[in-house]
Amino acid sequence: MSQIAFTTPPLIGRDEELARLTGLLERARAGEARAVLIAGDAGVGKTRLLDEVAGRGARTGATVVTGHCVDLGDVGLPYLPFTEILGVLAADERFTAVLGRHPAVDRLLGAGPEAARDPDGRLRLFEDVAGLLADLAAVAPLVLVLEDLHWADQSSRDLLRFLLSRGVLHRPGGGAPDRRLAVLASYRADDLHRRHPLRPLLAELVRLPAVERLELRPLPDPEVARLVRALGAGPLPEAVVHGIVARAEGNAFYAEELLAAADADTDGVPSGLADLLLIRVEQVSETAQQVLRTAAVAGRRVGHDLLREAAGLPEDELERALREAVGRQLLVPGDGDTYAFRHALTREAVYADLLPGERSRLHGAYARLLAARGRAPETAAERAHHYRESHDLPEALAACLEAADHARRLGAPAEELRHLETALDLWPSVPASVRPAVEGGLDRVTLTLRASAAAAHAGESHRAVSLTRAALAGVDQDTDFELAARVRYTLAGNLLTVDSLTAAHRYSSEALAMIPADPPSRTWVWAAATHVATARQVGEDRTALRVARRALRVAEELGLPAAQADLLISLASVEGGGRGTRAGRERLRQARELARTAGNGPVEMRALYHLAVAAFESGDLAECPPLLADALDRARRAGLLSSPYPMEMRYLQLVVMYTRGSWDECVRAASRAAAALPAASGGGVTSPALYVALARGDETAADRARALLAGPFDWMGTLVAGVVLTDAAAERGDLEEAVERMRATVAALGDGTTRRPGVAVRLAALCLGALADRFGGPRRTGGDLDLARWADTAAELVELARITAGPDEEGRAQGPEGQAWLARAEAEWATVASGPDPAAWEKAVAAFAYGDVYEQARCRLRYARALLAAERRAEAAEQARLARETAAGLGAAPLLARIDALTGRGRLAATPADAGRATTLTAREQDVLRLLARGRSNRQIGEELFISGKTASVHVSNILAKLGAASRTEAVAIAYRQGLAAPDPAESG
Repeated sequence: MSQIAFTTPPLIGRDEELARLTGLLERARAGEARAVLIAGDAGVGKTRLLDEVAGRGARTGATVVTGHCVDLGDVGLPYLPFTEILGVLAADERFTAVLGRHPAVDRLLGAGPEAARDPDGRLRLFEDVAGLLADLAAVAPLVLVLEDLHWADQSSRDLLRFLLSRGVLHRPGGGAPDRRLAVLASYRADDLHRRHPLRPLLAELVRLPAVERLELRPLPDPEVARLVRALGAGPLPEAVVHGIVARAEGNAFYAEELLAAADADTDGVPSGLADLLLIRVEQVSETAQQVLRTAAVAGRRVGHDLLREAAGLPEDELERALREAVGRQLLVPGDGDTYAFRHALTREAVYADLLPGERSRLHGAYARLLAARGRAPETAAERAHHYRESHDLPEALAACLEAADHARRLGAPAEELRHLETALDLWPSVPASVRPAVEGGLDRVTLTLRASAAAAHAGESHRAVSLTRAALAGVDQDTDFELAARVRYTLAGNLLTVDSLTAAHRYSSEALAMIPADPPSRTWVWAAATHVATARQVGEDRTALRVARRALRVAEELGLPAAQADLLISLASVEGGGRGTRAGRERLRQARELARTAGNGPVEMRALYHLAVAAFESGDLAECPPLLADALDRARRAGLLSSPYPMEMRYLQLVVMYTRGSWDECVRAASRAAAALPAASGGGVTSPALYVALARGDETAADRARALLAGPFDWMGTLVAGVVLTDAAAERGDLEEAVERMRATVAALGDGTTRRPGVAVRLAALCLGALADRFGGPRRTGGDLDLARWADTAAELVELARITAGPDEEGRAQGPEGQAWLARAEAEWATVASGPDPAAWEKAVAAFAYGDVYEQARCRLRYARALLAAERRAEAAEQARLARETAAGLGAAPLLARIDALTGRGRLAATPADAGRATTLTAREQDVLRLLARGRSNRQIGEELFISGKTASVHVSNILAKLGAASRTEAVAIAYRQGLAAPDPAESG
């Protein structure tokens, strides 16, 4: 995988810990000596954090020295970390005089073992080391770093005890200066078994008033995902990211190793990581290792009784082995008399180390033990797994189908899909005579159809298509024609979810043609309902209307409420004034109730989605949030939160937040949703947050938008990427790129049909805006020949906007959003054709008053330009002022900068004073503001806060927007007036 980069991993997810240790350095710099004991599992990031803190200390003028403890078994070298520290200091000429006054240097560097065996001299040695460190701290602040204390020898532990309890941390008396010293010591918490010699020392040290303990816990999943993406040289597939996050369990080193091994095309533990994990397993007794191997076959967690029976050990031997494994922190006891591996990768490594025969034997033992306890549905998945791995395939198939049934009853479609796909893999290997008997019969085509439904409900839309195509491939001349038709209309419905519209219509047409309308049948009704939906998508509204009306009558006659509901939803869109009318919404509410009564969750979700879209399209934005929240809660309770329509409702929820100006809420909601979405969903569902990123000047927005286009087609991601990339190109004046992106997006969303996607009017307006910026009015920069070259494109764009937003064959036009973008397109067209037209821009500003606060502000800026060109300065100043208020409130720094540029260039009225206005800055923005007040550049801010210069730039832009400042200097002045920052005496002195 070429995307993987082998670079120093960024420090991610440790802001609180870094702030705490940085604060400790500042206190030490002021003369308050402190120590911190940093605990954490191997690989959790202790060294990475210490490196960051040490770097910060060195940049502030401190002397930073590090000593490492090394695992040398029972023959450890005495004072090893301290001899390393003294060796570094001795090599630095700055400290020659200080070291010359302390004989401890020579004793430890030249005769360490003898020093360790000299009991009379130990106290003098310890006191001399303490004196040396105190003298060094008097020259410059001193940061002492000790890594891996769990491997420290006894002499080093004794010296550390003295230094922290009686030595360097002890405040000197007699008016002596305070000591500018910080001691940072790390150790592996997972290595501290109950008899570990470091335990009593830690217990003693943490009671000292100047010693703190800091525990580094595993990183949250979103932070691990950020780390994995940061380590990659380019965009990584979401499935890869999610897989690594799940397996790493918050451990940064494990995440790095799993990413580095992603090229190996294996699901196992990377060999180097496996060796590291198995070292700790091999340190326990053979009986304990046997118990660990047996437990690994059970899975991550195993009950005590089951483990005892599978291991075949007497109770006392088992308990001794378990106590040893728990003491070594390989297993942890859990609820209900169970044990679990402390980390899943340890379990994977132990399992992979088993011999094939050993693995098969233990799986067979577990399968028999579970079956002997009764065929409870709760154990079906476990039994299926163990039977399959022990090669008892008939029993494995039967248990897989039981597990799938249980998952469906629980509303867990992802698990149902997993079990059904396993059953499909087993099916050809199990003779028909021993396959499980299922009520109504079961064949491979029916089983595959069921798997495709589970995939759709789990949000695996492309997998659903693949499975239904596999079912179609299994249809032959002997297949019942109704089943053959059902496969085709199911495939058509699944193709609709991935926007393969032409193919969906072809298969729905084939399905409907295979089933006679007389006598009426359930299969014909559902084939007709699917055909109605596909006909609508390819522009055949008249066919859809005719078939829907007939099918609705048949559904009512046969008593098929779910089919009635599905047909009513389609009719709401094609009949009368559409779903946004009172009659259309009433039809949708009727459909929702019919589907709910019938217990058909997918159709109910379709009705709820169309109700929400109807409200949005009608401009009733305030109605959307409660409607969407209720619908998504309903989806969650039905186990359908990852199915197509709830996914689209999540997307719409973010669009509404963005449109109404709730940008922070939009970003937070997108982050929460991303953590909960299935890996196959890609980034389309959460992509509206990119609108916020682009508008706030995030330089990564365009790259993240391009990443949305890298995977399988997704209409949400394609639409958002098209808007973001077109808008970004238009803003930087790249006409060719903007128009190319617009055309590619329209073609992709149209799927080869004559249908124009609704977003085309928005894209056309954005491109016209770029043309207006280049050729409109007194700011014309292109020559006449260049304008002539673009004239046809401009005419094409405005015509596209008019046709897309205007009335269709039935006289239905787009709602308030489409009309607002059309108004902007007309205003931009007028600017290109004859110069800025205040009347056209006034109309555009009014059109966006339906609720799109950001676009209304952008139109106000262009309205102000038009007014300024017409010498209507007072009106221009008012529009600029209103636009500025919105931009500042949203944190839209680029727009704010353009407004202020126009205000200055046009000598409009000064912006209102900011005094007294409440401003809310995030904690990170406050850190940036503090450094901004010290005159730091973006690069310097990034270095001091351990973030990239680009990220610092985004924070600075957000601060300027929130403070309503046109420059960094003005932002600092406003911050001083509002009490958000104070002049630093140290900086000015």
